[in-house]
Amino acid sequence: MSVYYDKVLKLSRIFELAICTMSLSRKTILIILAFFAIYVIWGSTYLFNKIVVTELPPFFVAAIRFTLAGSIVFAIARLMKLSLTITKRQFMNCTISGFLFLVYGNGVFIWALKYIDSGLAALEASTQPLFVLLLMRLLDGKKMQKRSLIGVALGCIGMYLLVSQKSLITNEDSLLGMSMAFTCVLSWSYASVFVSKADLPSNYFVSTAYQMIIAGVFLTVLSLVLGEEWVSPVDWSPKVQWSLVFLIVFGGVVAFTAFNYLLKVVSTEKASTSAYVNPIIAIILGWYVLDETMTTQTIIAACILLTGVFFITSRKRIKTRTIGS
Repeated sequence: MSVYYDKVLKLSRIFELAICTMSLSRKTILIILAFFAIYVIWGSTYLFNKIVVTELPPFFVAAIRFTLAGSIVFAIARLMKLSLTITKRQFMNCTISGFLFLVYGNGVFIWALKYIDSGLAALEASTQPLFVLLLMRLLDGKKMQKRSLIGVALGCIGMYLLVSQKSLITNEDSLLGMSMAFTCVLSWSYASVFVSKADLPSNYFVSTAYQMIIAGVFLTVLSLVLGEEWVSPVDWSPKVQWSLVFLIVFGGVVAFTAFNYLLKVVSTEKASTSAYVNPIIAIILGWYVLDETMTTQTIIAACILLTGVFFITSRKRIKTRTIGS
């Protein structure tokens, strides 16, 4: 077992010990485990994507991840005896949202991780609620309330502090990675606005399964067109093999199911707190596991950014999945 997983296992054992020492009801334990999934598992997807992309081509990785995850979700939907039949319009909307969410919003984001730290990428992803709010203002003409305006202002200040660090400005690869990551956030944000109005399959499992499978096809074609080398799984290092398994099973299926469970048993606002907890988890894991640099300016930028996101999401009920998920 590599040093990466020794560190991750230590963290998971601490959480497991804490759960075991508490006398709680079954429902309470399920809620705690569900929050652990959307906080820690989704937050850690940045770390595992970073590990995978250091050895394998990014679009090849994304193609495998979403094709397999989509197939698993389809199988779950079948076991739940859900109808998998959709209309032509729903299929087209699944294609559009799958491309915006997963092909560009996630596939290109994974590519950007080749050039920037996982914690920094997570902070960029945390600006998604800010972009959603701005797009709703531009596209729908919805007025921003004072609390939201404060959130936007704090978000802009935090972004400036984040991208103005001297170590990033002097590194062309970092600038490229950060710029592309921001376009991914914009793509994901527009997709969030699009799906709120689009005619999609009523069941979230079915809708997500179609989006994942369609995205997997797009990403496979993109990987082949770009001439990426398709490496056999037997030639992957153990850390990459386990990272991809984690991303498919836990980052995709388990955390997704946990999020849907929480939407039924707690308020939407509480379930949406993952939007500003995930970046904190990602920064800590990137620093602890990958020894990524955590500057004072990054910490200050993170505090300001996440405060801005809190101001925005505490007023609006935005159901979003984080980009690294």
